[in-house]
Amino acid sequence: MKTKLTLTVNERVILRAKRHSKKTGKSLSRMFEELFEAGEQTPMKTEAARAAGRLLDHLEKSKPVKTLNDKSLLQKHLIKKYG
Repeated sequence: MKTKLTLTVNERVILRAKRHSKKTGKSLSRMFEELFEAGEQTPMKTEAARAAGRLLDHLEKSKPVKTLNDKSLLQKHLIKKYG
C-alpha cells in the first residue's frame, strides 16, 4: 500500500536530491524507499560525520604546507627577536 508523505527539508537538500534523481533516473519517492529498505546496510551519516568528510576533502585538495624542524623555527624566532 502506498501512502503520501509530506517532508520539510532544507531547499539545498531538495535541489541536490532532484539533481541526483535526474542523474539516476529514479523518482524521489523511489530513492526514499530504497534508502529505508536498505536498512542497516547503508548507515546514515550524522552532521558531524558529513562535516568531517567535507574537511577531509578540503584538506586533500589543498597544497602541502612546508614544515620546518624545531631548530630552524627557534633560530628564526631568535633572529627576529634579537636581530
